[in-house]
Amino acid sequence: MSTNRHPASGAFGWIDEQARLRAEAGLVRTLRPRPADAGGLLDLAGNDYLGLTRHPEVTEGAAGAARRWGGGATGSRLVTGTTELHAELERELAAFCGFEAALVFSSGYAANLAAVTALAPHGSLVVSDAGNHASLIDGCRLARGTTQVVPHADPDAVRKTLDAAQGGPAVVVSDSVFSVDGDMAPLGRLAAACREFGAGLIIDDAHGLGVLGDGGRGAAAAAGLAGADDTVVTLTLSKSLGSQGGAVLGSAQVVAHLVNAARTFIFDTGLAPAAAGAALAALRLLRREPERATRARAVAAELHRRLTAEGLSAVRPDAAVVSVRAPSPEQAVQWAADCRAEGLAVGCFRPPSVPDGISRLRLTARADLTDAQIAGAVRVISRSAPR
Repeated sequence: MSTNRHPASGAFGWIDEQARLRAEAGLVRTLRPRPADAGGLLDLAGNDYLGLTRHPEVTEGAAGAARRWGGGATGSRLVTGTTELHAELERELAAFCGFEAALVFSSGYAANLAAVTALAPHGSLVVSDAGNHASLIDGCRLARGTTQVVPHADPDAVRKTLDAAQGGPAVVVSDSVFSVDGDMAPLGRLAAACREFGAGLIIDDAHGLGVLGDGGRGAAAAAGLAGADDTVVTLTLSKSLGSQGGAVLGSAQVVAHLVNAARTFIFDTGLAPAAAGAALAALRLLRREPERATRARAVAAELHRRLTAEGLSAVRPDAAVVSVRAPSPEQAVQWAADCRAEGLAVGCFRPPSVPDGISRLRLTARADLTDAQIAGAVRVISRSAPR
């Protein structure tokens, strides 16, 4: 005798109700292919902070790697997915950022999952900032330790949480630059709290590499934490380096542990050679042209200055992300659409993607933007703003 446990619409019929609720709330996400020629749009929505993704040296780095090593890595890093190119990229990333060793992953998301899960064993405490990226949050959910979420950018709350712990390993997890508003974590004070209680510190520097620190060496370097044996840094290669992939930087001890314990390293196909080649070319270009980092920060500051002069509520940027508050999710979506209609692509962040429930436009300050492009972008954003 069988029991009909599902509605007539089938096992996944509940999806239709979820879709209806999203539509009523104005929160439906859609895919829109990006044209190869940018379609005449000025892009302030992507994360190409240094303007390198189309640089001839970067694209040739990708093409040359594909010609030599093939279109894919062919297997996991521990089987056939490691090439000389991966090892070279790891050595140069570690040296550039001031760490003993590096390990490259297929994405920044995978790197964050690896760092948090492998460094938070059973019985450990994970202290996570309320504003952390989804990949860190998911790492905390998958880790076998106990996670305590603390208020955003609050070292005192971190200290109190560590003080109340009942012993065992502990690790504090934080973005360096938070992706929604572009504000920077108080890394020095976080590190001090960690050292007071013998905890490790994991810093997601996705938005700091290439923008912060001497020559773009990242937020950890700017805070004097590069190379510290109690600090681990995760990176993405998809923002300032204009490619794809991720990495974890730390001591040789930590990296060796990840090779043996991080599931997103052991069981995932390695980063495609083309992506590794592009990232390596971009890294070498940044090392040769450190002024790109300075320019990215200057563009962000100028965008903020001009936007606030127009009476808009823009958050002062600590790196290359400029956030402009919107009155509601619906108005944010319309604002972004109106900007696009005038030739400007901007990011649109709204619930549930934003932890504070505040909708906003998110602008990327790129090092290759001209003063005329900055002024034009501000005119479009101001003219299209909700009234």
